[in-house]
Amino acid sequence: MVLEYFLEADMLTIRLTDALSAESEEIAPGVVLDFDEQHQIVGVEIEDAGKRFDLSRLEVKALPLSSLLFTERTMVEVKR
Repeated sequence: MVLEYFLEADMLTIRLTDALSAESEEIAPGVVLDFDEQHQIVGVEIEDAGKRFDLSRLEVKALPLSSLLFTERTMVEVKR
């Protein structure tokens, strides 16, 4: 599972699997679910995330994590 925030678009994406999205559905204003070909949810996109939520804090509870990876975009990645 990958949570990624895009500052320039103020969008939070949550990738639940590596499967490709075959279709999407807006379930509420600015909230989109992505589905694979078997109609399983593979991701969530939230527009205006910084206006909707406090993104300065992330709490993870009771997940059976075997690894936790933090990555940060570089300025080169942001300018692309």
